[in-house]
Amino acid sequence: MKVTSFGLFWRASEIDWNPGQGNRNEFRLLGRIGANRGNIRIADFRHQQGIYILFDEYGPAYVGLTRAQGLGKRLKDHLTDHLKDKWDRFSWFGFHPIGSPDPKSGISQLNQPDENLTDDTRTTIGDLEALLIRSIGPKRNTAYPGFQGAEEWRQIDYEEQEKYLGRLNA
Repeated sequence: MKVTSFGLFWRASEIDWNPGQGNRNEFRLLGRIGANRGNIRIADFRHQQGIYILFDEYGPAYVGLTRAQGLGKRLKDHLTDHLKDKWDRFSWFGFHPIGSPDPKSGISQLNQPDENLTDDTRTTIGDLEALLIRSIGPKRNTAYPGFQGAEEWRQIDYEEQEKYLGRLNA
């Protein structure tokens, strides 16, 4: 598999895990690229599949993998399981490519990964190295490799969601 998108050190406190009733009764893991009208892209990574790392105040505390369940479900589970109160930030590395925006909401959708990507061992090994270096941040690594073709998405803080969502269709 190939890393197509990633988010570094997102804060659990900036997610409304239990939004209540109505149209938005499911929480969202919103990320953005860009910030201004005309160039902003927003995606909901709740259903992203890949690898995630939970961090506490001392560094990496737990590494997990999402397969059948999406990233959002796994993170929400960790709010109440044996990891409850043992993490406050997370990084994620996703395999689903980002697709076109939904015509109604403007939020980009996740596509299914290309099954043929598993044949490219060189890309996979390079992505794994980049994942480890970016998530752990070893002191002696002078290289800061990127993921081939992957985009870094910035977390949208809870109180800024409407501001950025308003810039999508304007």
